[in-house]
Amino acid sequence: MNGLPLPPLQSDRVQLEVVPPYSGAALRRRLLQRPIKRAFDIIASLVLILLMLPMVLVVAAAVVIDSPGPIFFVQRRVGRLGAEFPLLKFRTMVADGEAALAERVASDVELLREWERSRKLRNDPRVTRVGTFLRRHSIDEMPQLINVLRGDMSLVGPRPVRTDEIAYFGERALEILGARPGLTGLWAVSGRSDLTYEERAGLEYRYVADWNLWLDVRVLMRTIPVVVRGRGAY
Repeated sequence: MNGLPLPPLQSDRVQLEVVPPYSGAALRRRLLQRPIKRAFDIIASLVLILLMLPMVLVVAAAVVIDSPGPIFFVQRRVGRLGAEFPLLKFRTMVADGEAALAERVASDVELLREWERSRKLRNDPRVTRVGTFLRRHSIDEMPQLINVLRGDMSLVGPRPVRTDEIAYFGERALEILGARPGLTGLWAVSGRSDLTYEERAGLEYRYVADWNLWLDVRVLMRTIPVVVRGRGAY
């Protein structure tokens, strides 16, 4: 894919001391299941990358035709134990997106409140026409299969956040960041951007606290209809 190998980072870790919300027998079970989870991530992401290659080429062409700029968007996100990594997406915004956003929220109090509530806007001025469709059906997230294959992410886990978003998790931040972030997750199949950050923090924490392989299977099964409907994705 264009943009690979991924660029080096200037700083690769947010300083965190993660304390898992579990111990004893539960911890032993988790330690036994983690290698299985990682093996599944590697096999599934590799198979999906190969199967989706024709679709990737079509989407890449659509992104370039719709709006001038690169095919991929790379943004630093915080991963497991505070390690930062370059998260890959198909580009869904115009080149001067940040300036457009600042202008809109500065002149509209309701938009500013919406942005502060969830760090998302239903009618984001930065998003292109093709980008709107890609986001609605989570197609823009497809390149993150590379992140899963690399070990930056898992297929299922808390969605990765930017450094400035960690504070929104409050006292649950340490536990949430104790897990490898996921391409999908409990929050992602429970409303996504329709939820407040407080609700998101509760769902991400619940995933970490209750994690087992069967929970991952259930989340993956719920992901397909959620992606098709596009609920909460904008």
